Amino acid sequence: MAHGGWTKQQEPESSTLLSALGNKYSAEILCAAGTPKSAQTLSEDIEIPIATCYRRIEELVDVGLLECEGRQLSDEGRRTNIYRRTLDEIEIDFTGDRPQFSRKRRTEAKNRLEEQRQR
Repeated sequence: MAHGGWTKQQEPESSTLLSALGNKYSAEILCAAGTPKSAQTLSEDIEIPIATCYRRIEELVDVGLLECEGRQLSDEGRRTNIYRRTLDEIEIDFTGDRPQFSRKRRTEAKNRLEEQRQR
C-alpha cells in the first residue's frame, strides 16, 4: 500500500532491519547521508572509527536503507564509493503479529535539490 510517498514493506526480514537500525551509529549515518558521501567523510562527520563506519554502511546497504550512488576520486587519488540514504522517514507498526514498516522514499528530485544546496 502506498500513499503520500509512503510504502508498506515487510522485506527485508523485520529482525534484520530492526537490528541494523538499532546498531550504534546507524541513525547518525542515515542522518548524515542525505547527500552523497564517502565512508571516510561519514566517519569524519560523525567522529566514529572508519572500520565501524564501514560495518554500519554494509549493514544499512544490505537492508536497503543506504545505497551506493557510484564512485568518485578521493583527495588521495583513490576511487571511493559514495553513499546516500534511500529514505527520509520510516515508521514501524508493532500492532500485528510481525512488525510492518512504512518508508517515505527519497525522490530523485529531492536528491537533486539537496545537491544544488550543497554547491
